[in-house]
Amino acid sequence: MKWFIEEISSLLAELKRGRTWLGIGLIGLFAGLAYLVVTFAFRTDGLLLYLHRTAGACRQMTNEIIIFMFCGMIFFVFFAVLTLGELQRHFQFKQRAAHYQASRALYWGIGWGVVAVSIAVAALVFFNRYCR
Repeated sequence: MKWFIEEISSLLAELKRGRTWLGIGLIGLFAGLAYLVVTFAFRTDGLLLYLHRTAGACRQMTNEIIIFMFCGMIFFVFFAVLTLGELQRHFQFKQRAAHYQASRALYWGIGWGVVAVSIAVAALVFFNRYCR
């Protein structure tokens, strides 16, 4: 039982760190963007429209657009994971006092994060214009 109390106390100590909340915030941002894109995507699904499970006034999507959007979301997930990995590397390098590597990891993390957010925002703009 003592180990459980130690684990809870270490968890609470970790929640007092700013980098923990930064990681949680990034995960929340990526999850929120993915949720918004998925809700728009479900409005365009032909089977859900046929079964009257969704209400959408979207044009029929061609196979090319569907494949493009599917690949875009795969790359969104890929770049989001890259962002979180670079953030982790940044904190590890900072802890080891490797300032140059920490700054490079932060630079790449910001770059991958911008690419991931850009992909999600582009999908949202596309769905917003594609649907009425």
